[in-house]
Amino acid sequence: MSHEVTLPALGESVTEGTVTRWLKKVGDTIAVDEPLVEISTDKVDTEIPSPVAGTLEEILVAEDETVEVGAILARIGDGSGAAAPEAAAPEAAAPVAAPETTPAAPVAAPVAEAPVAPPAVAPPAAAPLATPPAAVAAPAPVAAPPAVAEPASPAVVSAPAGSRAMPYVTPIVRKLANDHGVDLQKVSGTGVGGRIRKEDVVAASTGTVAPAEPATATVVEASALRGTTVPMSRLRKVIAERAVASMQASAQLTSVVEVDVTEIAELRQAVKDSFLQATGTKLSFLPFFVKASAEALRVFPIVNAVVDGENIIYPATENISIAVDTERGLLTPVLKNSGDKNLAQISQDISDLAQRTRDNKLSPDELSGGTFTVTNTGSRGALFDTPIVFLPQVAILGTGIVQKKPVVVTHYGDDSIAIRHTVYLALSYDHRIVDGADAARFLTMVKDRLEAAAFDADLGI
Repeated sequence: MSHEVTLPALGESVTEGTVTRWLKKVGDTIAVDEPLVEISTDKVDTEIPSPVAGTLEEILVAEDETVEVGAILARIGDGSGAAAPEAAAPEAAAPVAAPETTPAAPVAAPVAEAPVAPPAVAPPAAAPLATPPAAVAAPAPVAAPPAVAEPASPAVVSAPAGSRAMPYVTPIVRKLANDHGVDLQKVSGTGVGGRIRKEDVVAASTGTVAPAEPATATVVEASALRGTTVPMSRLRKVIAERAVASMQASAQLTSVVEVDVTEIAELRQAVKDSFLQATGTKLSFLPFFVKASAEALRVFPIVNAVVDGENIIYPATENISIAVDTERGLLTPVLKNSGDKNLAQISQDISDLAQRTRDNKLSPDELSGGTFTVTNTGSRGALFDTPIVFLPQVAILGTGIVQKKPVVVTHYGDDSIAIRHTVYLALSYDHRIVDGADAARFLTMVKDRLEAAAFDADLGI
């Protein structure tokens, strides 16, 4: 007697799934609730457990094949009539170089493929920059001994006084030369491009020769994907289809503001230990961005709206999708009711959702229902980008890297230059219903909230 294993419903709007990998082969025994097969949908990847214990007698759906919900995937028997492994259908065997399992889900922004670095090739040894061309071109004697010919002096040959431009000299080196009474015009730099180093100044003051700055070759590791061809994963196909559909169906543009988050940086530094102890998570900048966005969405609901034909739907909650970078691609779990949460709750929810997203343990409902998206491209070093809005949402906020830079600050009417923490916030929006003025007002409120940094009462610890 055998039992049929069917594709179950994996979400309210999921009507089909793709078999990405069989975890058992024909003839294998399996226990109740033991994972049998991996299924990919346009919402989430998941494992289908065996409903009964027994022996896998027959596989009816091959890997990479898409079937409707309710379709029979396999048959499991009690073992008495199990087919020998040799009788297994060819499609049940694991294909060579099968693409890795890839979850499919709504995403906030297109995933940029990691650039393939060229292989590291050590450049041939070159003569110093100031070595005459003739010396470079001269071939080594045929009968030369095995030892490498003695290189030219590391010191750069200087031109007659007044005939060459002075290379850039750092303030520290210039002060050192002044303290030692060294004329920099008479010093030959041994740094890259003839740059004068501290060692050159010291050598000039003592009459010694400074050792040349050793040249080191940049070593990079080339990706194993170089020179290969692989099929697009299901997630990549979904991203491609939705990105093109979104760009064709909506009118998208991006507005950017620069925000001074120095006060938030100081707040984080002051409460980092107590926050970690109370919540179990580190307090990053992202919860502040989410909190400020959720508050602004309540004031400007058009940015949180959804387009339905010729109607505009204003949701009653702020459900913010958080872009999570995984090995399988960019997924966007949803932080429900973000406007009602404090920083501790937001931080804990983001940490939990991100970890379960990377572990492929999210339910389809946790990847749907978002009304607005935040994508933290700064976590990978980007200054800012122009993220794509994915329908039916009408806006997405990209947060760039937080960096220190000199800026003009005004205190009591006086301007001065100070080192501040700054970040670029880029809001992409659907211009069909969101005007530039709406986007500017939204960004200005977020900017003012972050720069005021009045979050003490919202820490939740």
